[in-house]
Amino acid sequence: MRYAETGYNLEVDLSRGNIERVETDPRDTELYLGGLGTSAKIIWERVPPEVEPFSPDNLLIFAAGLLCGTPATGCNRTIVTTISPQTELMAFSMMGGFLAPELKYAGYDKVIFRGKSPDLVYLWIHNDKVELRDATHLRGKGAIETAALIQQELKEPKAQVAAIGAAGENRVFFASIEQGRSSASRGGIGAVMGDKNLKAIVVRGTKDVSIAKPMEFMELCNEVLEYIKYRNDHPIPGVMPILAGLGSPQEMKVHDEKWHTENFSWGNSRTRRKDFWNEDIAREWTETMESMRTRLISCYNCPMTCGATISPPGMPTYMMKCFSKLTYTMAAMSDLEFGLGIAQSATEYGVDGFSAPQVMAFALELLENGILTDEDFPGMPEDNEGRFYWLLEHIVHREGIGDILANGTYWAAKQIGKGAEEYAHNNIKKHEQLPLKLSMLNPIYFIMYATGEKINITQIEGQFPQAPFPKREHREAFVKDWFQVPDEKFKQYFLDWEPRGDNSIPYYPTPPMVADIVDWQERMHYIDDALGMCAGLSSFPLKPPYHLHNYPKFISAGAGVDMDEEKLTQAIRRYRTLVRANNTRRGMSRKDEKPPKDHWKKRFPELEKELLDTYYAFKGWNEDGIPTETTLREFGLDYVADDFLARGILTKDADAPPKDDAPEKGKEA
Repeated sequence: MRYAETGYNLEVDLSRGNIERVETDPRDTELYLGGLGTSAKIIWERVPPEVEPFSPDNLLIFAAGLLCGTPATGCNRTIVTTISPQTELMAFSMMGGFLAPELKYAGYDKVIFRGKSPDLVYLWIHNDKVELRDATHLRGKGAIETAALIQQELKEPKAQVAAIGAAGENRVFFASIEQGRSSASRGGIGAVMGDKNLKAIVVRGTKDVSIAKPMEFMELCNEVLEYIKYRNDHPIPGVMPILAGLGSPQEMKVHDEKWHTENFSWGNSRTRRKDFWNEDIAREWTETMESMRTRLISCYNCPMTCGATISPPGMPTYMMKCFSKLTYTMAAMSDLEFGLGIAQSATEYGVDGFSAPQVMAFALELLENGILTDEDFPGMPEDNEGRFYWLLEHIVHREGIGDILANGTYWAAKQIGKGAEEYAHNNIKKHEQLPLKLSMLNPIYFIMYATGEKINITQIEGQFPQAPFPKREHREAFVKDWFQVPDEKFKQYFLDWEPRGDNSIPYYPTPPMVADIVDWQERMHYIDDALGMCAGLSSFPLKPPYHLHNYPKFISAGAGVDMDEEKLTQAIRRYRTLVRANNTRRGMSRKDEKPPKDHWKKRFPELEKELLDTYYAFKGWNEDGIPTETTLREFGLDYVADDFLARGILTKDADAPPKDDAPEKGKEA
């Protein structure tokens, strides 16, 4: 009997309309855990590097985490994996809500799509009844509208729906998949869904999920709930409000946006408005939030209420997600009312709330600097806010200049030419980043930005404070109850971290310490992505209720897999290495691991090289960032080592020769 997981995947061949229920190997659960871990193995086995993102042979995998559907608080993440049209690398994006538990209750751990449907369809899963249904009547409908129409059509108001909007249908490279209270947005996975002519996946399940040791598991769940209550009653002193409590982050409860608006960059990720926030703006933004925020809500089995339903005047109510509360506002140099309004349209169209605003601001910066002209924007309104709505419409429908912009700033700049590349300045691996432009290089963030496989900083940071506390007594108070650390040495790293002097950034923490810190933070995120846990209760906030010391107990009691901290660390590092190997095989290496030139005003090339060298060595990668044969075989990834040797990525004489930069593939929408 399988515990926590169902032991079955759905295989859906969209080209043939064929659906199979396939039993999975329990040994893979022990080695890769589930969720992203087992999805990475499937991608390796079935999507070789020759497969293009918009090929029928590319897979689109919806995976429920290993512990989704169990009573574990906050364990509700759906992990969507494919090959990204924007980065041409393995993309994985997580969404909360209710889909993953519902999928488990229907009897499946994953749904794996291959091929392309000749017509627009949606997949309807109702326990053992699974069918592809016509969706041509939903073409052009918004993602949230589609969900409501399908629920009405099926007479199943409790069915969970993940759908794309016009952006996904038109293969916009930063198209998202929307699912009620959450979305899978990064990497353009919605574009792959649209390319496969798949409008939605709809799930209703009424089965049970079995627990290996129910009493022990419930005791662990109760401990987590008690700790959540304690943390909410005892916020961490000296930490900015959104991180003082739990949540990922609980931004919808916060009205004071001084920190974000003055530290993040406005427009096309260039302009710091250090003195922006004042009493008048604070009052205006508070009034806007209070008038539009309908209520605070949570995902499945979670008490954190870190999301909110927003009702802009004259527009349908929608679910606001995380930092997209501000991304459109800051891109347009506008106010919160505008931001909350355009985000509603963007959610229906189904676009990534980090990339889309930057792409629009990028286009207007090109216009202002004469690289694009008025002829490229026929009929665009003259007012600032109208221009952003116009651009959004043209991008999601790939009309006119929007057809070029729909490929993201990196590819659009290459196609436009005439110096446009200098304005596509906020990318890592061809992907738009958070608009965070600061002064002094932060060594921890340099490594997280450079090497993160998710290519998104919020999916790596969290466990270690972002900056030193001003006074040592504050640091001493902080470390006293910091039991989540994997080793006591992390407390000393933080105690010795000073705002100024020899033990301050950029030369402290030292490169070996940085490797330790980043690896710890990364491990936590990869555990979450295998188990389906919300980062807001585990890897993202300081001192979370889930950590390296209780996660093995949850896996043992929940899934019945014999697990301890050492085995868990080995499993996580194994599948993290496999994720790296997938991208290595697709051509990614050290040459790609460069944060934007203007990310920090003060850069230190020699230190940055040392940081990368040290981190690569720590991870068991060679100087080009490629896992060595020794590392691969140590993790039991012999099949990867053999493939790398056969392809010449590694050699027996030297683990990996430096690779010349390969010419980039041309992009076609």
